[in-house]
Amino acid sequence: MHIESLLAQAGNGKDQVTGAVSFPVYQTATFRHPALGESTGYDYSRSGNPTRQVLEDLIANLEGGARGLAFASGLAAITNVLSLFRPGDHLVLCQDLYGGTYRLLEQVYGPWGLTASYVDTSDLEQVYGAITSQTKAIFIETPTNPTMRITDLSAVSQICRERDLLLIVDNTFMSPYLQQPIALGAHIVVHSGTKYLGGHNDVVAGLVVAATEDIGERLAFHQNASGAVLAPWDAWLLVRGIKTLGLRLDRAQENAATIARWLETHPAVEGVDFIGLENHPGREVHFRQAKGPGAMISFRVKDPAIIARVLQRIQLISFAESLGGVESLLTFPARQTHGDIPLEIRERCGVTDSLLRLSVGIENVQDLIADLDQALAFE
Repeated sequence: MHIESLLAQAGNGKDQVTGAVSFPVYQTATFRHPALGESTGYDYSRSGNPTRQVLEDLIANLEGGARGLAFASGLAAITNVLSLFRPGDHLVLCQDLYGGTYRLLEQVYGPWGLTASYVDTSDLEQVYGAITSQTKAIFIETPTNPTMRITDLSAVSQICRERDLLLIVDNTFMSPYLQQPIALGAHIVVHSGTKYLGGHNDVVAGLVVAATEDIGERLAFHQNASGAVLAPWDAWLLVRGIKTLGLRLDRAQENAATIARWLETHPAVEGVDFIGLENHPGREVHFRQAKGPGAMISFRVKDPAIIARVLQRIQLISFAESLGGVESLLTFPARQTHGDIPLEIRERCGVTDSLLRLSVGIENVQDLIADLDQALAFE
């Protein structure tokens, strides 16, 4: 079945008792046992909840994995994955990645003995060079947040097979509608469900998909043991959001392509990072493993002094963190999403004081361009 149909039918047919097309919210903490030693399959909502189960099965199906797990946030999902490792283990990560992931590794897991190296994973020689005898996994974003660097998933998967490493892919920017890393060799896929999957900036959530039952069982143990699970109502919101994922992304990608071409011509802008542009580095690799460019744009202004003015002037677009919703959002990564990454690393990755990140929504594209035009206008 095509993914558009899977999305539209999310949750339908799962309620065998009433036939509800929209699967119900099981807003309950606990479940009544039929008798001693018997269970309905649900005992306590931390360990399992029917509404959350529908979401977990759905994301596993969309990503082509064996098991899905839902968490209270994207970082809770990543924390669950990192629970697989032990003190002394080493991970290789892309250097241009979400600042919260960096903070989690360096300030939470680092003191516990987990070490990490950050390299340009689009360069396979750098990936090979970073692997040590203690390396257990490679963790990548492709495209990266926020400069849209592309990593060849199949090539990195081959490295992982050679060295017996786990391949973990943060697929938040693409979603399973555009990219399915497990089909390219990933062992674990993570999402901030807050973003494109939810799509309406009204729920905070994280998702993990395991490629195999064995990895899924290990992750499920940590999910239950640590307890940072997604609440039933939030799970229902996420299922509802996923139903329109394809429609939203189709429109947002179309808008993003138009805006990126317009930004390229603006006198205040010196560079645009958008995978749909012909000159984007790694574009060919990206379109071998994904079916669209996504709807994220990063661009650099010629004069960093105008950043505050631009953020103050925008009206239709909101100056806010996050991404992937129907509303367009503009973010200043160096001070917001990537503020916890040291200056030296940020600048090496291109996350400078002149960079803005635009999450393009589904508004009328001419209205979005008009808003950017007045915000970027010279005084």
